[in-house]
Amino acid sequence: MLKKYTCIICPNGCDISVEIEDSKILSVEGSACKRGNEYVKQELTNPQRSIASSILLEGGVLPLVSVRLSSPIPKEKISDVMVVIKKALLKAPVYVGQVAIANVLGLGSDVLVTKNVGAK
Repeated sequence: MLKKYTCIICPNGCDISVEIEDSKILSVEGSACKRGNEYVKQELTNPQRSIASSILLEGGVLPLVSVRLSSPIPKEKISDVMVVIKKALLKAPVYVGQVAIANVLGLGSDVLVTKNVGAK
């Protein structure tokens, strides 16, 4: 069976074709670097994604603060993690690198603040 992927690891965005038979990769074509091959293998066995979002901020000079995950999570858990993020509320001030939500859903990834936002 032939599957097609667009690699999201680097800015090249390679279109990769993978020939698969019985869950075994027979061939990989189209990747400009070895990271494309690694991406395809991961997509087939355990797809992972990172999230960038925002959290409500109480008493800040801005109403929201940007956040991201410290490490990728299983793709199928994105919606569950977003529910947790959208329910969160932080109090200003907040700082880059501050842990907003530790070990979100026990997935081994923290939600980290990505912008300094002062208090009003």
